[in-house]
Amino acid sequence: MFLLTIETPQKPDMERLMTEYGDQLLRLSFLYLHDLHLAEDAVQDTFLKVHKSWSGFSGRSSERTWIMRIAINTCKNYLRGAWMRRVDVKEALAEIPSPENVETETDDTLIREIMKLPPKYREAVLLYYYQQFKTAEIAEILHLPEATVSTRLSRARQKLRDALKGWYYDE
Repeated sequence: MFLLTIETPQKPDMERLMTEYGDQLLRLSFLYLHDLHLAEDAVQDTFLKVHKSWSGFSGRSSERTWIMRIAINTCKNYLRGAWMRRVDVKEALAEIPSPENVETETDDTLIREIMKLPPKYREAVLLYYYQQFKTAEIAEILHLPEATVSTRLSRARQKLRDALKGWYYDE
């Protein structure tokens, strides 16, 4: 007798994923969307997408990289939406969720300059400095060659150096 067994995909431990990645996703989403409430919605949508597509996670990248890519795509979809085109979203940088163990800065000049960067540079800076991804992981997240990520980081640093001359850089 031939017995056919169908293996059901393992369900994700959503509680663990939310605990482990929730704060990082909220910070990343806020930096993309400039609105805490939209960022919270984006994080919720991200976790829904993670749950729905868990069986499609092949493990070719790290779990963190895969989830961050979903979050970035979710934020980009929000930014492309009709509501975002009609509404002028004000920057509320004072509301940026910060990790509990890091002292927060009162001067937001640096983050304002980062947010003024073109999106391709801003993404690289946020993922590298704020989410502490390595360039190889950023390349995987953004579907770019690693050299391109390094170049974008270098150009972003130069743009920030020029913009912050006299404030941060003493040149």
